[in-house]
Amino acid sequence: MVNVDDAVIARLESYGERFEILVDAELAADYKRGEDIDISDVLAVEEIFKDAHKADKISEELMEKVFENTDPLEVADQIIHKGTIQITANQRRKMQEEKTKQVISQIAREAINPQTKLPHPPKRIAKAMEEAKVHIDPLKTVQEQIKPTVKAILTKIPISIEKVQVAVKIPGIYAGKAYTPITQYGTLIKEEWENDGSWIGIVEIPGGLQDEFYTTLSGLTHGDVETKLLK
Repeated sequence: MVNVDDAVIARLESYGERFEILVDAELAADYKRGEDIDISDVLAVEEIFKDAHKADKISEELMEKVFENTDPLEVADQIIHKGTIQITANQRRKMQEEKTKQVISQIAREAINPQTKLPHPPKRIAKAMEEAKVHIDPLKTVQEQIKPTVKAILTKIPISIEKVQVAVKIPGIYAGKAYTPITQYGTLIKEEWENDGSWIGIVEIPGGLQDEFYTTLSGLTHGDVETKLLK
């Protein structure tokens, strides 16, 4: 359940009455979009208020009159879907800052410079977003904002969301412990075992993860690994 101190108000006005609930702003926005979230995880308290700041609760009679229901969870569902989520300027600023960091991180993981096939550092992406005056909506998901952001900063830096294929060769002594981490980075396109016990595979990964992928492989094999970027 959401911490009351971090909650914001979702409000619906109907029949001349005001109905308020305390919610997590981002979870409430996701829930309103239809994502598979339990409404009890969205709420700070399972109560319906006239004035949430004063903890002034709505009567069951009024809930029955307006919503034809006295179950707080059912009423909260209607408030979220039909009402608005109230966010202060300070809350919006903090949420926007955090969402911007998440968008930058995700682009850095998924995108590359198509001219060099190498990742862009997060600082370069952040600078390009600032120069392109990209606006990040704190109540939209990160994934919803990736493509529009990449399109906007394309005027500032060469960038595209691409997957790359990397050929990997690992000595047999390290292959067992390296296999699962390798497949967690992307899709294994091809693999085979050499007569000397070495493992060879072709892995397709998000372009921006190349540096992290190579660092992980080097750590797992103590540097005894061969890699080649194919495309």
